[in-house]
Amino acid sequence: MSGDHNTYLMVIGDREALAWVLSTQQTAFPAARLGQVSRLAAGDRLFVYTTRGCFRNPTRDRGRVIACATVTAPVTRDDTPVRFGAREYPLRCPLRVTELAPFGSGPVLADLVEALHAFPDPRSWSVRLRRPLVPLDAHDSALLTDLLRPGLAPLDRSLPEYLRRGTPPGTSRPQDPPA
Repeated sequence: MSGDHNTYLMVIGDREALAWVLSTQQTAFPAARLGQVSRLAAGDRLFVYTTRGCFRNPTRDRGRVIACATVTAPVTRDDTPVRFGAREYPLRCPLRVTELAPFGSGPVLADLVEALHAFPDPRSWSVRLRRPLVPLDAHDSALLTDLLRPGLAPLDRSLPEYLRRGTPPGTSRPQDPPA
């Protein structure tokens, strides 16, 4: 972990959830993950990782690290959870994302597992991605930063394509529930 702040790989496996995260500058977690996500604090870094299935074509898409977000406040419980499909996410956390890899780019995680300490057994690395946050040490954070940084673009330049691909045809973009 780096300094007084922790660093995590934030696993996102759904295009609509990703569009919501990037456009609202917050993330949400299921209630069952409270124990893990309650440790998030302002200043923690989250490398945004989209799974192979995030855009619903795992034979074409690769799991990529596409951004680095900074947590701006601790996780809180929202009385009106955000929903994606049938799942509820009542735990929320505000983020700051200023740069984003253009769609279809960013380091491919599968190509890096042997170099990352977070995956001690490269044969079963994907099992560790079954949780929303994967802790990263200083080595992993530095490696991902070095590989991600050169390909980043300002958020306003890359975001429209993620939003377009994150919104199914004939529907509107996921929004916060009414207050």
